[in-house]
Amino acid sequence: MANIPSEDVNDGSTDSLFEHFAWLYIFCRERLFRDDTVRMIQALWPNRQPVPGEKIIELGCGPGFYSCGLAERFREISVLGVDRSPSQLTWAREKRNALRLNNCRFQSDNVLELSHSDSTFDVLIASRLFTVLPSRRLAVAEMYRVLRPGGRCFIAEPRWAFWASIPLFTMWLLAGLTHFRNGYREPSRARVLSTREMNRLFATQPWRKIEVWRDGRYQYALCEKG
Repeated sequence: MANIPSEDVNDGSTDSLFEHFAWLYIFCRERLFRDDTVRMIQALWPNRQPVPGEKIIELGCGPGFYSCGLAERFREISVLGVDRSPSQLTWAREKRNALRLNNCRFQSDNVLELSHSDSTFDVLIASRLFTVLPSRRLAVAEMYRVLRPGGRCFIAEPRWAFWASIPLFTMWLLAGLTHFRNGYREPSRARVLSTREMNRLFATQPWRKIEVWRDGRYQYALCEKG
């Protein structure tokens, strides 16, 4: 893959709640959030088996829950997780090393301006990414750009702002109690998409196929690039 930064790159994301209170988000991701691994596999690989050598990127990977999970299950694929929080990435790398995964790595990158060349990846995944992004359309444009023709993306997003806001609310509360409330970039309330908004958002790019559906407190999008 061309134009990929070193794993050691640190973008100094000191203005992020996800950096200062990484442990709290990690706890939520590992213990409280829904595990969509099976749904992800069923949607992306109906025969339950990726093609050997496929390149997968996870945007906003956090502590590497899905990146490590897929890399451990399918050793013949290559998985790259990207995030802007050095603390989250450190946790993800420790998880990868503990599992002895040679097919998984993590790097600092901006999902609104990815450092990767066009048509680099076969599959893209993202979970709970849009709730805090300042520009959702730009993120979708980047998703489309880095996928190869025929590539697929799987997106999982919470449907209800109350449930989606619990990690943010708790981190903001801790920031106030510990006197670290000093201009973090994240909102105090998650911004969720309606099904109609989800369809409109992904329709901003010329996908060959777009499927959006709901399941309980979550909604999903599966898109294929033409």
